[in-house]
Amino acid sequence: MYFQKEIRLPAVSRGFHLITREVEQALPEITRLNVGMLHVFIKHTSASLTINENADPTVRQDFESHFNEMVKENEPYYKHTYEGSDDMPAHIKSSLLGSSTTIPITNGRLNLGTWQGIYLCEHRDYGGSRSIVITVWGE
Repeated sequence: MYFQKEIRLPAVSRGFHLITREVEQALPEITRLNVGMLHVFIKHTSASLTINENADPTVRQDFESHFNEMVKENEPYYKHTYEGSDDMPAHIKSSLLGSSTTIPITNGRLNLGTWQGIYLCEHRDYGGSRSIVITVWGE
């Protein structure tokens, strides 16, 4: 079985946000799979996806703090500045984390670790809603 969906996530503030529940709710079909894969792809260049800690919200705060320290705004060498001071750093952060992630499906469920969740990493102050493409294959 193969299927694909595109879902729109509501706008969120800048930071790292768990979207595991939204992805799972969009996928009632996976309950029919014994084994498979889920691929999640974000269709934006200033936001990214990753998998990490899903229990302690301070991990997400620390991610945001670290990325803001590592990739600063208003660097004098940035040429791409017409969309705001957060835009070029958002592109860099997005490239560092990546635009997709893949998760195994086992016995009709995402086979994430106990403390793992899917993050939408919003790198813009006002990024707006985001589109993700979810592709599933398996049997």
